[in-house]
Amino acid sequence: MNTFESTIGVLLLGFTMSVFASPEVGDPAPDFRLPGSDGNTYSVSQFKGKQPVVLAFFPKAFTGG
Repeated sequence: MNTFESTIGVLLLGFTMSVFASPEVGDPAPDFRLPGSDGNTYSVSQFKGKQPVVLAFFPKAFTGG
């Protein structure tokens, strides 16, 4: 397999995964873990049924851009 075929394969795999992995409005969030700004790691499951979870990110935060 040459470089071109490998590149096309990776692009197709990424496209396929993004199409099938896209949640719809009302779908439950998958359980995942992320570090918080307080240094602790949090998971969606620890809040399920207790309080709403809001995931926010700021792409240019803490950068010179």
